[in-house]
Order: sequence, then C-alpha cells, then structure tokens
Amino acid sequence: MSLYTITGAQLAFGHVALLDHADFSLEAGERVGLIGRNGAGKSSLLKIVADLTKPDDGLVTRQQSLTTVYVPQEPEFDTDMSVFDAVAAGLTDARALLDEYDTVAHALAETPEGAEHDALLARMNTLQSSLDATDAWSWRTRVSTTLAQIGLDGEARVGALSGGMQKRVALARALVVQPDVLLLDEPTNHLDFDGIRWLEELLISQRAGLLFITHDRAFLDRVATRIVELDRGRLLSYPGNFSAYQTRKAQQLEVERIENEKADKLLAQEEVWIRKGVEARRTRSVGRIARLVQMRNERAERRNSLGNVKLDVGQGEKSGKIVAELTDVSKGYGARTVIDHFSATVMRGDKIGFIGPNGAGKTTLLKLILGELTPDEGKVRIGTNLQVAYFDQMRAQLDLDKSLGDTISPGSEWVEVNGTKKHVMSYLGDFLFAPERARSPVKSLSGGERNRLLLARLFARPANVLVLDEPTNDLDIPTLELLEELLTDYDGTVLLVSHDRAFLDNVATSVIASEDEGKWREYVGGFTDWQIQRERSLKLAQSEAPKEPAKDVAAKDSGAGRNAQRSVKLSFKEQRELESLPQQIAALEAEQKTIGAELEDGSIFAKDAQEGTRLTERYAAIDDELLVALERWEELEAKRK
Repeated sequence: MSLYTITGAQLAFGHVALLDHADFSLEAGERVGLIGRNGAGKSSLLKIVADLTKPDDGLVTRQQSLTTVYVPQEPEFDTDMSVFDAVAAGLTDARALLDEYDTVAHALAETPEGAEHDALLARMNTLQSSLDATDAWSWRTRVSTTLAQIGLDGEARVGALSGGMQKRVALARALVVQPDVLLLDEPTNHLDFDGIRWLEELLISQRAGLLFITHDRAFLDRVATRIVELDRGRLLSYPGNFSAYQTRKAQQLEVERIENEKADKLLAQEEVWIRKGVEARRTRSVGRIARLVQMRNERAERRNSLGNVKLDVGQGEKSGKIVAELTDVSKGYGARTVIDHFSATVMRGDKIGFIGPNGAGKTTLLKLILGELTPDEGKVRIGTNLQVAYFDQMRAQLDLDKSLGDTISPGSEWVEVNGTKKHVMSYLGDFLFAPERARSPVKSLSGGERNRLLLARLFARPANVLVLDEPTNDLDIPTLELLEELLTDYDGTVLLVSHDRAFLDNVATSVIASEDEGKWREYVGGFTDWQIQRERSLKLAQSEAPKEPAKDVAAKDSGAGRNAQRSVKLSFKEQRELESLPQQIAALEAEQKTIGAELEDGSIFAKDAQEGTRLTERYAAIDDELLVALERWEELEAKRK
C-alpha cells in the first residue's frame, strides 16, 4: 500500500492550472525527485504532501499515523539557540507529552483516591502508551545520536554557523523525528561538494520515503529511484534516475510532436471541407460536423510545451590575449592564509571553474584575478581592455522595488544586444516573462525568476569577461542546459563558481581547486576530470610514501636508462588482466541492464522496498566499477602500444 496518494488533484493560481487532474503516489523506501519549470507548482505540491496547504479539488489519502516532515528551501531558526535545542525542536510534540506526563504524575501523587484520581490515572496510562510508541523517553539520546551522525556540535550557536551548516541543522531537526516521509525543497542549496556528497550518502541510507525538489542533475542521478515531472499541470512518472528520464522524455516529446502534427493536419483538412460549396454542404454529415467541433475544442484546450529561454550574451570588444597573470600570490586575513604562493595565467577564452569548500577563499581568488584585491605577496598583472559583468549569488544587484523593465533598461524602453535594438518587453519575453509582468516589482518574483532576471540584465550588457557566482541556484533544468550551451559558445572569458557538478563538467575547460591550507592548483577539464586526477594524485602520493634507502634509489635510477624499453611492456600478470577486462566490463554492463529492467516500472518498491533500495545502490555502484575497469583497460592498452 502507498504511504501517500493524490488522485485527480486540481490547483490553480489565477488563470494558470498548476495541477490539472494530477495523480501522485509515494511508496515506502522510494526516493522521488520532483522536477519541472520554475513556477510550475513544485513547491505547492510539496506543501500539499506536507499537509501545509490543500488542493482546490481531488482526493488525498495517507496511511494512518503517517509521520511527515518538511524541510523548506530556506529553513528559519532562532539564531541565539544552541544547535542541540534547534534539533530538539523537531521533537516538540514528544517533549510536550513528557511534560504533561510529569505534571499528571505530580498531581496524581497529591490527589486522594476517588473520581479525580481515577481520571488522572487513566490519562497517565494513555500518555505512557503514547510515549512508549514514539520512544519519547530517550529524546535526548536521539538528539545526541543524530548530531553525531550529521557531524554537528550541539553546543554551537546556530547564528554563528554558515549557510551550509545551518542546512545540516535543518536536516538533523527533520531526521530526529524518524519520519515515514521526508520532504526536501532544494536540499543542496548552500552546501559545498563535500556537503552534497555527505547528503547523498545520508539520504540513500534512510528508510523513509523521500520526495525532493532539486535542479542538481548529478544529485538526481545519485539519489533518485524515480523522477516525477510536473509538466503543464500533469504529473508524469519515470522509473530510474535522471539519465533514464532524459532518454524517455526525449522519446515521449517526439511522439507527442508527431501526434499533434497529425491532429493539426486532420483539423486543417476538415476545416477545408466545411468551407466547400453548395454541393458539399448538401452531403454534409452531421457526425462529421460534430467531430470537427470536438477537434476544434481539443486543439483549443491543448497546453503546448512552455517555450525555452532565448539566451544571447552581449559580446564586448575583445580583451587582451592575457586576462590576468598571477605570480607567487599570497593573501591572508589575520593569522589565516587563504591563498599561499599561487601562480596561474588566465587567457582570453578560458572557462575556469573554482572548486573548494565554503570559506576556502574562492571569492578572494576571483577578486585577485580581477585586480579588485591587492595581494599580500607576489604580483598580479591584469590584461588590457577588460569589460567585466558579474552575476552575484546573493542577488544584491537587484532593487526589489524596481520594476522588471527598469531593472533591465533604466529610463528606456529599448535594450541593445550585439548591435540589435530590442523592445524591453520582447527581451523579457525571451526570458519567459509575460509582457504584463514587465511593470511588476522584482520582489514579486520567485527565487528562480530572480535568477532569470539577473541573467537577462547580465546578458544585456556588453562584456568580454563573465564572472558567475552560483548562477545555477533555483534555475530549472531546461534553462540550465541552455545556459551551458551559451557559455560553451561564448568567445569571452568565463570565471565560474558553482556547486553544480554537471554544470562544471559541461562548461569549464579547467578548474582551480583548493588543496587545503591556502594551497590552490589548476587542473585541465571539468569537475569529473578534477576528481579523477585528484584521486590518482592521492594514490600516487600514498604509494610513494615509504621512501627507499638512497643507494637503492640510485641503483634503480642507474638501471632505468638500460631497461627503459622493457619497462613499457606488460608483465604476465598485466597481460592476463588485460585479456580478462572485456569480459568483466561486459558482465557489469549485463548486470546493470538486468537491474535497470527490474527497477524500470517501480513495482519492486511496492513488493520489497529493501530489495528496491539494494538494487538502486548496486546500479549506482556498477557505474563506478565500470569507470574503474574502463580506465584500467585504456591504461593497459596504452602501455602495450
């Protein structure tokens, strides 16, 4: 039986149907990723499941005594609270029962036998049963255990924590309740890469049914066992992770396009027939006329796919060939060094991603590259003719009281992009803002819409250096993919800070990563390339850790020249390994295909949720094993040649 079911749900905002006879269910052990365009109604659906709001119509059923916990996108805390108290706030009901139990126990001790005594005794027995059922007696132990599991200091003050650590506090407050259903709205916001990986592992290990909204495609691939898309008021379910969804969605849209083209063609033929002369009207079929009316109605009611954002960045004049050159640069704050003797050259056309935990110094390094900060040591040479445009993750550049039109083009109704004049309403339409919203204040926009507006403002100005600080927050996936395409084709230089791993992979040509204690290093490629190179470097460093005696090393070096030709050949063991790898890869691919078929329809979660979870984890593990096997095969093949 499903934990939670919605049947025929309807929800409208103004004239827009967010839910249009939508159906949804959540099984025990399922991890469902909810995706859709900004403003489609995802957060509204999450609040319906959390019982914070009701649909306009439709049937909602849930299992009896179902515990549901909702973690909003921006959790709110009393900043003076300790972390322990903030997490314990999730157990408010249990603690209230304990307080009442103590009160009743004291009253019972002071009440002589009689009707009142019996009533107090009955209430005490009821409270004891409730406390036993919810394990409320050990609430302090539960809080301490959850804090240890999530890596939080219970004595710390919430207001002193970073955004990422406050997100952990919110998750701890939810998990201490031990919910049957966990609802998360953009759980990766404010988390760095280590925090995101930690959250992935935590959610995969949970037994609760999970429904979450995120635009992080790598997170969806790792965590989700099913994707549900909110598309034009309908909820469409796709078994498997985000990669499986992309394949099926493309097929579905193609089928929908063909069916719509056929319907439109038939409608056009019928419209021609109905307008023919007297002879045709004499033989007109009543049934055929009725069908034409029905076809017209169906065409009118069809909700076409929402158009995509049209992105075009204003190209400034070319900058100098060298954008910035850093030589032995160091920068610190007080006793802490955030940049320690770092050297790099940023060339025109480079697309550089900055990787590091929150507080590592990514913004400081960016400001050094742009000449906005002076280093404590070393030299920074800034290139010529730089036209810099900023995208600020805190959206500080937006005046909340200004209209959308004035934000894009203050005091004018026209904007110029790449030498072409465009009316501001038409330009806003390219970013999916309806003409009537051009005069709305910025404060009326959602987080994703504000990000879109900031992109519209950024791209309206000519620039040859784009500085993007967390541009992907709150953007829907189609807009993300379009932004990736635009930045890939952009001729200028891009300096990018993002925790979206897929975005970094698709845009960055190199990354500059924090190596701890102020050390930074540049790697060729995107996020995945950095991970692979970093792991190899760590393994190499570990294998070289036990140093050999100096004379042995010298002896080895003296023989290196003589045996150079022999050293590139495969040993017998390596030859056997190379021969076995194709079979190993084929076996892994076959196993993954079999598991994929079992997970495809989602029924495994209804039959055996634990087995469904195990298969999902195995499916993801095979990806890692395949990558290792393929890399080893390439390595041995290259060595043989």
